Amino acid sequence: MRGIRNRLFAPLAMGLAVAACSGPTGDGNRQSSAATASTPGGSFRLVDTKGRSVTDQTLKGKPTAMFFGFTRCPDVCPTTMNRMALLHRKLGTEGNKLNIVFVSVDPEHDKREDIASFLSMFDAPVIGLTGEPAELDKMTKAYKVYIEKVPLPNGDYTIDHTARILLFDRNGGFVETMDSHAPEPEALGQLQQLIRG
Repeated sequence: MRGIRNRLFAPLAMGLAVAACSGPTGDGNRQSSAATASTPGGSFRLVDTKGRSVTDQTLKGKPTAMFFGFTRCPDVCPTTMNRMALLHRKLGTEGNKLNIVFVSVDPEHDKREDIASFLSMFDAPVIGLTGEPAELDKMTKAYKVYIEKVPLPNGDYTIDHTARILLFDRNGGFVETMDSHAPEPEALGQLQQLIRG
């Protein structure tokens, strides 16, 4: 069984460091000082677990909490999605005013059915997305999400990736990131502020 490793990778705009999963064990949360001039976001065209086309325009009208991961991730992804399901319940009826999106960064393995099965473990209306590798590559670059496929000794692979949740307003504008390990009141407050924005 693969171990989980944590470390920080590429930053978002404004110098924010981004946590990633499956790095070397024990790195913890290191900070990076690098920054870019633009904010995450932009156009994309992917498909959901039912094969329906979903674009950045589709999500507009509600604020969005977006997480990039993969279904075989042993802890960061399921832990984060479980956390999002908990926060969704805590939001009560306001939770219906928020898009929760999971974007698979493993198009080689994660088919629509795999993503649907993964998301069925969490009691929340999560929009699961996948797409062609080129489209996903374009999107992750535009959304400033770190992705690195890491070979394993047994011939399999794991994926290092950004582990923060990206928050967008109802117009698709980037607002901020949310730490998946933030205290529950803090995370809930971020989502409430995003929804009431």
